[in-house]
Amino acid sequence: MSTGPQTDKKKNAAASRLEAVLRAGIFAVTAEIGPPKHADGTRIRRLAAELKEYSDAQNLTDNQTAVVRLCSLAAAVHVLQAGGDPVLQMTTRDRNRIALQSDLLGAASLGIRNVLCLSGDHQRFGNHPEAKGVFDLDSVQLTAAVRRMRDEGLFLCGEEIKAPPRVFIGAVENPFAGPVELRVLRLGKKIAAGAEFIQTQVVYDVPAFSEWMAAVRAAGWHKRAFILAGVIPPKSDRAIRYMSRVPGITVPDELIRRMERAADPLGEGRRIALEIIRQLRDIEGVSGVHIMAVNWEDVVPELVAEAGLYPRPRISTTQGGGDSDAAGH
Repeated sequence: MSTGPQTDKKKNAAASRLEAVLRAGIFAVTAEIGPPKHADGTRIRRLAAELKEYSDAQNLTDNQTAVVRLCSLAAAVHVLQAGGDPVLQMTTRDRNRIALQSDLLGAASLGIRNVLCLSGDHQRFGNHPEAKGVFDLDSVQLTAAVRRMRDEGLFLCGEEIKAPPRVFIGAVENPFAGPVELRVLRLGKKIAAGAEFIQTQVVYDVPAFSEWMAAVRAAGWHKRAFILAGVIPPKSDRAIRYMSRVPGITVPDELIRRMERAADPLGEGRRIALEIIRQLRDIEGVSGVHIMAVNWEDVVPELVAEAGLYPRPRISTTQGGGDSDAAGH
């Protein structure tokens, strides 16, 4: 059982499967699906159909790495049509407050019940570096705006929303991007703004993540939001060396050496991810894992099964209805 926030009895049944699983105290699994750089949603629907049995919700990235892709809102609808529980990622990079609020209303009207608020990778790193970044709001302000729209039924301008969006609100945090104290302070701002679940940057350095979690527990934030730790299974020694050079990601040398020595890189990458998931489950305050198997989504089912996290629990929500009560796993 998770040691995260407990069920708020006043909220009654959760709107999304992810919210229901977390509020039931069950260790959650989310999986990321990267939309393609074309207009065919077939792969998204296929992956969603496969992953929905092995994950509680599926994240749809919003033009990740600032590269133009099929939009996260349309991708989330494809996941819904495949029977999944989408997590709509919304970045402030490409939209002002009018567009962000409008997209949230549209998403909620289509049945999307999870939203992840983030700034997004800077446009200079993508395939349109000359693009003008918007950043009308930052990720904390977007989180607060979504919370106000849902709980107070008000737009940022103060006008009433007759049918407020009912969504489970998430944000992201990177435990490795700077002094632990500052990262915990930033996390606290997002939770105070209204974030109910947090998905973290990929964890390769478990001891450093444990240190961050100790500070999170000391601040009490794990009792106010569910923390889901990021996991990326490495596919090759080249891939993990690349990750080690990304600012804000730390990779222990031993993991790089393991991948360099591996006769079966895919098998070794899977073993490393499994070891990390098992270690993360033992850290107090971690409520789940967020698996980001970039262009390797097919590995998620075996990872989840081998980690002892399959089958996923059946659980009641107000979204799809019909499922039985939580049965654990």
